[in-house]
Amino acid sequence: MTLAEQLEAAIGQGYVCENEPMKNHTTFRIGGPADIFACPQTEDGLIRGLRWCQDNQIPFYIIGNGSNLLVGDKGFRGVIFQICRNLDFSEIQEEETEEIRICAGAGFMLAKLAKDISARGYTGFEFATGIPGTLGGAVTMNAGAYGGEMKQIIESVRAVDADGEIRKFSLEELELGYRTSRIQKESLIVLSVLMKFKRGDRAAISARVDELSQQRREKQPLEYPSAGSTFKRPEGYFAGKLIQDAGLKGYRVGDAMVSEKHSGFVINAGEATAAQVRQLMADVDREVYQKFQVHLEPEVRMIGEF
Repeated sequence: MTLAEQLEAAIGQGYVCENEPMKNHTTFRIGGPADIFACPQTEDGLIRGLRWCQDNQIPFYIIGNGSNLLVGDKGFRGVIFQICRNLDFSEIQEEETEEIRICAGAGFMLAKLAKDISARGYTGFEFATGIPGTLGGAVTMNAGAYGGEMKQIIESVRAVDADGEIRKFSLEELELGYRTSRIQKESLIVLSVLMKFKRGDRAAISARVDELSQQRREKQPLEYPSAGSTFKRPEGYFAGKLIQDAGLKGYRVGDAMVSEKHSGFVINAGEATAAQVRQLMADVDREVYQKFQVHLEPEVRMIGEF
């Protein structure tokens, strides 16, 4: 049996293939082939797959929707697990108590989940209605926008480590900070998230969701492939404004380009390569530092061979 066939047997229900182009699975539409690409359909299948990788000393990486990710042009040597399109990872279980608690699988698309919860008249999640990616990725990065962030609505998280052991974390144990968490630091994989909300005025919530969605459409280059915000916000500054003030709006390296609509976004303006994006990011950081003595730290995660 090939390694892919062995992995398929290990995870049971699911899809496994070899040499899968990662440009088909990232919002940047960039990335070379993964040696093995796997979509387990159950938590147990994912855990068996992780243990198989550990037993065979094969590197792996977990993705959801492939946002906030740049995969090298030469691809990824090992296994890419994708969980966002599997039903077992995308179920809402509602628990009615004094506060509203909703448990959702890590593979649930964050924007859809936020809209569903807001439509029920529960408030606190409006900020997430336009954020790309999955719930698991949002927890890992403590995603946020428009004054809200994930740590405001999380009660607890179930996650699995590289050895396939399931662990549960309270909000405090997650150590959520600006675009960081214990999940990220310890390379854990989110399985499900218990969130808490309050009841609100349905009309006011809907109006806020519409307002934030309109702001995103007007201010962000949603018409181009990108990985979202490219750089973290430096303390005391805004990355987009620093880049714009450095005269870099519209700067290009091949088809990798600083968006003319929002300088905080690097977009794929055609057939950009990962190498071009990485070079552009380095150029931008250098120019901003020369002008303002501020370094820009990537928010985009880079994996694979460039």
